[in-house]
Amino acid sequence: MLFYLLVLVILVFNLFPFLWSLYSSFQPSLQLWSSNLLPPFFHDGQFDFGYGIANGLTLDHFRQIFSDWRFVGALINSTIVSALTVLVALGLGSICAYALGRLPFRFKGPVLYMVLTMTMFPQIAVLSGLFTMLRFLGLMRTQPGLILTYLIFTMPFTIWVMTQYFRSLPKELEEAAYVDGASPLKVFWEILLPLTMPGLVSAGLLAFIAAWNEFLFALTFTDERTKTVPVVISQFSGVDPREFPWGEIMAASMVVTVPLVILVLIFQYRIVKGLTAGAVKG
Repeated sequence: MLFYLLVLVILVFNLFPFLWSLYSSFQPSLQLWSSNLLPPFFHDGQFDFGYGIANGLTLDHFRQIFSDWRFVGALINSTIVSALTVLVALGLGSICAYALGRLPFRFKGPVLYMVLTMTMFPQIAVLSGLFTMLRFLGLMRTQPGLILTYLIFTMPFTIWVMTQYFRSLPKELEEAAYVDGASPLKVFWEILLPLTMPGLVSAGLLAFIAAWNEFLFALTFTDERTKTVPVVISQFSGVDPREFPWGEIMAASMVVTVPLVILVLIFQYRIVKGLTAGAVKG
């Protein structure tokens, strides 16, 4: 009984902010400041679904954000940048992981741990170095420049996950291909890579989420044309606290969050399988 109570408390603690944001995104602006915690479906102490639809919910906040060219442009920028970041991270990361997981060479262990240490640095610690690098390359305030900075934290994680997955594959497949005269590149592309699909899905989806939600690099290295969704949402403002566009912020947050939740629910089995690859030998 105590276990289920603890699970219930954890679920409420984690889901309540999301559910309340979802509920707030459909509330009229004036009702956002109401102290009534009951949903609009409760009228005169009774549940009335029709009353809630007629008087308590609205799509005005969603209409406003999709009529704002800043938000729509940022949504397109975030999609392009995140998708290209995932493609580059998986392409380069898979090749590096194949070398670290299957090819014999010295110092594989130190190299792998050196790659992993790149994720230990806080973003602010590498911000000035990235600024200098992008300015030297002429990539400031461009989408390729933002993608390059995102590889700083997506590549190490991708390499680590994929290396463990390549190590978990049977060696007999590789040896049989070599006997038939296949080159290491052909073995990687035609035999091993298709078998690592769960690892690719988990690494790719987590890299997409990290790039999609990233704020500091996007705030520093973008301009009005290349801003991403987190930056634009943070710049929704009002003069008076009661005039602050909380409804638009909640609606925008739902627009950028719900697709990620759906993707995770769809691919949750592959994510777990990819992240636990190589955990048990046998």
